[in-house]
Amino acid sequence: MGSQEDSSLQSIRYHRGSLHLLDQRKLPLDTIYLEIRDAVEGWEAIREMVVRGAPAIAIAAALSLAVEVSKLDGFSGTPKDAASFLEKKLEYLVSSRPTAVNLSDAATKLTELVTNHAATATDANQVFQAYIDAAEIMLKDDVADNKAIGSYGSSVIQTQKKDCKKISVLTHCNTGSLATAGYGTALGVIRALHADGVLERAYCTETRPFNQGSRLTAYELVHEKIPATLIADSAAAALMKTGRVHAVIVGADRVAANGDTANKIGTYSLALSAKHHGVLFYVAAPLTSVDLSLSSGDEIVIEERSAKELLNTRGGLGEQIAASGISVWNPAFDVTPANLISGIITEKGVITKTGNEEFDIKGFVHKTMSNN
Repeated sequence: MGSQEDSSLQSIRYHRGSLHLLDQRKLPLDTIYLEIRDAVEGWEAIREMVVRGAPAIAIAAALSLAVEVSKLDGFSGTPKDAASFLEKKLEYLVSSRPTAVNLSDAATKLTELVTNHAATATDANQVFQAYIDAAEIMLKDDVADNKAIGSYGSSVIQTQKKDCKKISVLTHCNTGSLATAGYGTALGVIRALHADGVLERAYCTETRPFNQGSRLTAYELVHEKIPATLIADSAAAALMKTGRVHAVIVGADRVAANGDTANKIGTYSLALSAKHHGVLFYVAAPLTSVDLSLSSGDEIVIEERSAKELLNTRGGLGEQIAASGISVWNPAFDVTPANLISGIITEKGVITKTGNEEFDIKGFVHKTMSNN
């Protein structure tokens, strides 16, 4: 069920018992919200790219299940049965987009929470209520975390480029309000630079083949009245050569313990070009995107998507343009090695390299946890 809404940039509209997701496949021409009534509809919305962006995916998944359990009628099981029910639903939701660690991280934390509640609860509804409360807190916390990322990112880039009166930034894919609960990660840094009065221009790539840059990032930048220019993916190196880009800022779907970062396909090419041209290259992501269980990016599972996204226009939604019979390789993500990354901007600060030019992400995470 779809409904027309106003033009405010919210990818997720939630009130207890009700979830609507902005259908980002229709942007920028149509603003349509789809009602999500349960985990199955949440899974389909994530898999079919109605909602995308690692933080938004995790929150949409959690809330889709919150809506389902808020309307459960006559659940007759024990508290442990309720926890088991939720755990199986969360495992199912994780299978929708396996590369985005935020989703699996959220599922792990929520599973632990309901298991702990089940041990002391006297009935199943207490477990379901604890789950709903936790999912709603995720939505609230994401916006605050993104604003902190924006502030830290703006500060570090201004410090690094203190000789520049104005700073121009290139970004890839979509990492703004549409990819999160609000404000954005990499695009949040651009917002903060603009608010600080130091942004000269934001450049966004089209981000083939699903065109998240041209459809979504350009839409957000125009909406926010931020000076911006759209470029073809293949024009990025030429733009850097002109000296008009001072920093590249991208998001992340998964960051390994050594700093290797999985992000939208094309990110690795931008990092190589930035290195060649002496341009700063930052990753902006919440700590939930860090996966300390992976020693390097070689262990990150890369999702491959439908051949139609390359064979047809509009990221697979339009008419066929490629020759029938041609084989297609369409990875959704690539991995940028840590040695190409200047720093990782998080809600707790910027992770920089140590004296041996390596990231100590595990040390940073443990330090922030001990400070809480």
